[in-house]
Amino acid sequence: MIADALTRAVYPVIIDAVERAIMPRYQTLTAGQIEDKGGNDLVTIADREAELILAEGLAQILPEATIVGEEAASANPALLERLGDDLCWIIDPVDGTNNFASGKGPFGVLVALSEHGETKAGWLYDPLSGRFCHAVKDGGAFIMGDPVSASPSGRQRPVAAISLVFMDPAKREAMRQHIAPHYELVDIPRCAAEQYPRIAFGINDVSIFERTLAWDHAAGVLFVNEAGGKVARPDGRPYRVDEAHLPGLIGAASPALFDQLAARLAVL
Repeated sequence: MIADALTRAVYPVIIDAVERAIMPRYQTLTAGQIEDKGGNDLVTIADREAELILAEGLAQILPEATIVGEEAASANPALLERLGDDLCWIIDPVDGTNNFASGKGPFGVLVALSEHGETKAGWLYDPLSGRFCHAVKDGGAFIMGDPVSASPSGRQRPVAAISLVFMDPAKREAMRQHIAPHYELVDIPRCAAEQYPRIAFGINDVSIFERTLAWDHAAGVLFVNEAGGKVARPDGRPYRVDEAHLPGLIGAASPALFDQLAARLAVL
């Protein structure tokens, strides 16, 4: 199945989940429809319903592919061992659940397809704006079907969105003292489906991620890299979905910005 045909097949599956499970629940959730999985990691009835719809639809496109969804993996962590399978659909049904549960954006739907641990295609959908981004390995990045080329903001001090939430106290303090002064810091959106487009579109120049779960990052990493930016481990190794248990990831609007930040991190 060629990439364009694959995207044409995936898009209506995402829209189906959005229209049936996500947007009807937006700003209408009751307290009983929101749960805390631990550590302020929320899940809602919309997450669960959307993941089932996505899994069913994607299984019809490529029946031979394994399916690893965030909520299914939360219930059965053994699924994480399948991320390196021959083919694997990776689903984040509502990325930015904390925002969604609070009745605000941003939030989005993330779907990726990997092969032996390497992301081959990814899709990022923003239900509030209708923005649809996708990327194909060695085939480019696109927004609403048009090619995307990453471009830095051009600010004298590069714009950095750095999440300190999952860092240990020592690393968090080192980041504040030795990294933050070199950048113009902005809030993170708490939504990878929004953060990665911000990097590609020159809104943010760099981001640092400590937690690198496959459903959060597979689609976005590919999108920025195919647009000409660079997302990789701090030592330059490529991101693999079957190594998503490892901490640390740098996203940048250009390879030069990546190298600059990676060099600063290396001496911490």
